[in-house]
Parts: sequence; C-alpha cells; structure tokens
Amino acid sequence: MNLEKLESVLSQEPKFRLKQARQAIFIDLINNWNQATNFPLALREKLNQECGLEIGAENLISREGDATKALISLRDGLKIETVLLEHGAWRNTVCLSSQVGCPFGCLFCATGKMGFQRNLTDAEIVEQAIYFARVLKREDKQINNVVFMGMGEPLLNYENVMDAIKILNDKNGLNIGARHISISTIGVVSGIKKLASQPLQINLAISLHAPSNDLREKIIPANKKYSLDAIVEELNNYLQQTGRRIMIEYLMIDKFNDDKEQAEELALLLRRIDPPLYFVNLIAYNLTGEFKSSSAKTIKDFKLALNKQGIEVTERYRFGQDIKAACG
Repeated sequence: MNLEKLESVLSQEPKFRLKQARQAIFIDLINNWNQATNFPLALREKLNQECGLEIGAENLISREGDATKALISLRDGLKIETVLLEHGAWRNTVCLSSQVGCPFGCLFCATGKMGFQRNLTDAEIVEQAIYFARVLKREDKQINNVVFMGMGEPLLNYENVMDAIKILNDKNGLNIGARHISISTIGVVSGIKKLASQPLQINLAISLHAPSNDLREKIIPANKKYSLDAIVEELNNYLQQTGRRIMIEYLMIDKFNDDKEQAEELALLLRRIDPPLYFVNLIAYNLTGEFKSSSAKTIKDFKLALNKQGIEVTERYRFGQDIKAACG
C-alpha cells in the first residue's frame, strides 16, 4: 500500500478528489482504485500504478478464532506484525506495531531479540489498521479499540505515531475515539512528557514488570536510562496535567517477580504515584524463551496481595498464544 504519494498524485485534480479518495480508503475501505467508480478510468489507472491499495499479508488464526495475526510486507521488503483481538461479537481491538524490531532488547520480548531496523511511517502504521478494518467489514464489524503494543517502542517514534493516531481518530478517517486508543511504553520519560501536552485524550500504559530497579534491569536493559524513579516522577507530572488514569502493566514471570513480598514492594512503589489515578494489569507471561509464566494460583495470590493494599487489579485475557500473538 502506498499512501504517501496520494496528495502529490492528485495535486492537479480538483480539490474534491482528495476528499473522495480519503473516503474511498478509510470509509469505503476499497482495496483497488477500480472500485472507486466515481473516478475517471484514467485516474483510477494512475492511482493503481502510483498509489496502490493492496496490502500484502500472511494470516495466522488462533484455534479459538478470537485472534488473528497478520504479517504485513512493507514496500522495502521488511515485515511487521499486527494482531486483531475479537472480544465477542462487537468489540474488536487491533494491536499495532510502531517500529520494525525494537532497540531496547528486553529479555522477555520476542521483538527485542530481533534488534532494531527502522521506524514505521505514519502511513505504515495506519495501513495495519486499514488491513483489519477491511477484514471486519466483510462481517459487518469495525475496529473499536487500538493499542500500540506491537513491535517497537511507540514513544521512540513519537511524531509518526501521533500523526497516525490523528488519522485513526479523524471522523473522515477510521473515526476511532481517542479514549479507545492506548500507547504502551517501557517508560520513555521524554515521550511521556510530550504525551501529557497532547489535546487528544489517549490512554497511557506503562510496562513496569518489576518493583525495583535492580530487578527491572535484569529484564529491561533500558531501565538504566529510564529508571523507576524517573518514570514515577514523570507519571506524577503527567497525571497532574491530564487527570487521565494510567495502566500499569506487569508481566507475571515464574520465580522472578511474582511472590507476595514483591507484590508488597510494588504497592510501596505505586504509592509514590500522586494523584493515585492508576490500576495494575497483570499479564501471564507468554513463553518466548528462558522464562516461564507464573501459575494461576501465584497470579491469584499476587492479585490478592495488591488488593489488600487497596490497589485495583485486572488480569489480561490471553488471546492467541498458539499463533504467538499473545501479549507478553
């Protein structure tokens, strides 16, 4: 798919053509310009040649049918993953990638083992959502939620991610409400600072995964740069500016960060967040190598220990483990 050239290709056309083209892409969800029958044939042929709408992808569907992972081929031959999670009949979440690979190399993350190749453009980010919007349209469904929890660190590609979000949110785009769009970060404090000044009410999630710096550095090398102290300080600034509740993501890794003492240590850390507008989302670890997931009983005990400290806790439902599309 090639949206970058759309405006230049239509620059000599009447101004209304660009509006028509955007409706065709984002609302009608066409996959070939020949379907835009309100365009002259010559223009359709030109657009197909210079701004093709085909998205090359390979799909893997989970056994339960509630998760679909698409491996999308970009124009330079690189590939990225995006995932559709279907929560029942009318709630559909798309998980987007923001980079090809990731520079952080977190030990629990399959993408981190790939290394970093490049940032995605805003069009390449939006293309992932368009792909699944087309899939859902065939079943008279639509995307309800978008999460930037795929490949890469979104706040290291801040400008392109925000440009993509503006298209996703635009009523003449995919028309996804800002409060249904979430960005997950390992804790890039400069990006959190920028996000706090954004007028769009986007959700923020922090991939914490440990209650202390020493422990966190064992799985997140970037903690040396983005320490828990710096993250908490920036979260306080963010909350004071926005008043928007944040999600604290916490991977449950067997015999690493999952005992009751660590739950109590996490509670002490979270008490430093002021105002206390947050909740903890526990994520059973999805096996990618040396670590194992905590048992169901351990997760339950960890949750109860946090609850006793007055902390709201949820557990993330595990979609798509068999196709390596699960979070964590």
